[in-house]
Amino acid sequence: MTSDEALMLEFQRGSREAFEELFARYRDPLYGFFHRRLPSRPRAEDLTQEVFLAVMRAASRYEPRALVRTYLYGIALKLLYAERRRHRDADANTEPSVAARPDEALWVREALDRLDANDREILMLREYEQLTYAEIAELLRIPLNTVRSRLFRSRLALKSYLEPEVRNV
Repeated sequence: MTSDEALMLEFQRGSREAFEELFARYRDPLYGFFHRRLPSRPRAEDLTQEVFLAVMRAASRYEPRALVRTYLYGIALKLLYAERRRHRDADANTEPSVAARPDEALWVREALDRLDANDREILMLREYEQLTYAEIAELLRIPLNTVRSRLFRSRLALKSYLEPEVRNV
């Protein structure tokens, strides 16, 4: 099996097949990344496509300094932050909605929502995206020990938020 990095370099040299393989490998994981963080499935799909469009546009400038996986999630994170900024700006100019997303009733999502945003992101990158501690540190541009301590803290907090719910089940 060809490495992601070798595929990216092949794509940089014009191989359509290499791009298609990268797309096949990362389309679903990136869609999951967006879907877990955004309420709209179509918007998650759009942003997944935007990641690959950004890769196509920047292919000539790609340098194998990091894993392709980290590179792709870095693009995804930037798109997610931009999406959240747009929604914050739009929400400031509109009335708040009274209809909640149906999945917000799930106690795990509610517990995750109670975490500090930075801690939640690190936890989700580790547990859902399966990134290593080093990849998370590189992606978020924070020290490795900060990743470890925030992950430890967020897991403890999440456990404490979920414990009362578990007893009632």
